[in-house]
Amino acid sequence: MEVQRIAAFSNGSIGGNPAGVVLCEALPAAEHMQAIAAEVGFSETAFAACAGSDWRVRYFAPEIEVPFCGHATIALGAALALAHGDGTFALQLNEARITVEGRQTGPTLAAALQSPATRSAPADRRLVDDTLALFSYTADDLDPRLPPGLAEAGARHLILALTSREKLSTMHYDLEAGRILMTAAGIVTISFIHAETDNLFYARNPFAAGGVYEDPATGAAAAALAGYLRDIAWPHGGAINIIQGEDMGVPSRLRAEITSEPGASIRVSGAARIM
Repeated sequence: MEVQRIAAFSNGSIGGNPAGVVLCEALPAAEHMQAIAAEVGFSETAFAACAGSDWRVRYFAPEIEVPFCGHATIALGAALALAHGDGTFALQLNEARITVEGRQTGPTLAAALQSPATRSAPADRRLVDDTLALFSYTADDLDPRLPPGLAEAGARHLILALTSREKLSTMHYDLEAGRILMTAAGIVTISFIHAETDNLFYARNPFAAGGVYEDPATGAAAAALAGYLRDIAWPHGGAINIIQGEDMGVPSRLRAEITSEPGASIRVSGAARIM
């Protein structure tokens, strides 16, 4: 079974989050997909099989299946554009139906997904305190303009905004302790962010629940963050740009477009490159 390796949300010819993509006639058994994802070793591998006018898609991290993965969807959009030409492709996930647009301009690949519906709520104080302790932060390190939140756009993320770019750069934690905390809380990643301006954010996303210390680009978290910003009436101006992966030496760029309708899908876009 061929696994394509595509870096999503790349910064030109560098960076981006590697994803595996498998296009197949029928999805293998779950345990087979899980084994392939573990062997590939990327934070996620997307498996897609044509089902009428849709593509049936499942996402596997090295240790778990996840309901939605943004960067693997962007990689899938690029792979579908290479295989079938530019277009918009309907995707049937485990719990949602979304679309991804893929296109190729010369050697350049790009894709844009429409996320599942969004929702957010204030984060539980105990979860916030436990997370701050795990990462050696304190309550004083949090930006009061962006209160801790649980946000979803196909998968659940804890959003914690830090007061400075410097604080973000010092992020560190114990992977196993992070896995226990995140699994117990039912969150896929912790989204640490810093608001450089109203529509430019730096981000880091630990993904211990999936056995990954940190993602260099996280499309699902970008969609969840965008929905959260809409819910708290942040002056985003209709779109945000996210810089991620720089502290890992893997520069990545994400863009999320935000409509005014509460809970509506978020368009997340970026470049992609074949690895």
